[in-house]
Amino acid sequence: MENKTTSFGFKNVHENEKQNLVANVFHSVAKNYDLMNDVMSLGLHRLWKKFTLFNSEIKLGAKVLDIAAGTGDMTLGFKKIVGESGEVWHTDINISMLKIGRERLINKGVITPSCLCDAEQLPFNNNYFDAICVSFGLRNMTHKDLALKEMYRVLKPGGVLLILEFSKIYKPLEKLYDLYSFKLLPLMGKLIAKDSNSYKYLAESIKTHPDQETLKNMMLEAGFSKTTFFNLAMGITALHKGYKF
Repeated sequence: MENKTTSFGFKNVHENEKQNLVANVFHSVAKNYDLMNDVMSLGLHRLWKKFTLFNSEIKLGAKVLDIAAGTGDMTLGFKKIVGESGEVWHTDINISMLKIGRERLINKGVITPSCLCDAEQLPFNNNYFDAICVSFGLRNMTHKDLALKEMYRVLKPGGVLLILEFSKIYKPLEKLYDLYSFKLLPLMGKLIAKDSNSYKYLAESIKTHPDQETLKNMMLEAGFSKTTFFNLAMGITALHKGYKF
């Protein structure tokens, strides 16, 4: 059987290689992930996440799945909303990111389940969660269509999917943003995290990620209804929402 290829940044690699390549990136950046997020976004990522939580429609006692949860920012936010009667799963495919997030949650006195899992093969029952969130993780998945179908499967009827991800910036700012992404971002990675190559990949992965309308249509094809998106910071990021009915 012929191996299919997929994008790893600007390179094409065999599909069965991508997961390991992405894993190596996040093993490398895990320790400096939060610091670099603050530096790269000038702290704006915190506002984008608050906007997502505010628009989540999640209520006390809800069951929430946080995919690609990493260092646990969104997990913490969801846990505050659902309270002790609710359930928030902190999950990631990368063990280095998962461990750092788990330790952070424990240090803050938050006891919630952490699970190492692949979004393309979620280890949960059908119709289990009231809400699912994936923030800054979808673009690293090999088969985004399969991951979206899995999210649809484990979501309850009436539940909401939230995807916070880098997207396509407004056209007049594109050249300036590319200069920042492909020149300054790897330089910051080199100076702060001692790793320019990983941040070069991250910049490329943003560039090759589907634009707002394409992702909206992918969600519709996976079965989601009433799918919409909100552009944040002139399209640098976008929050997509979809429902299962």
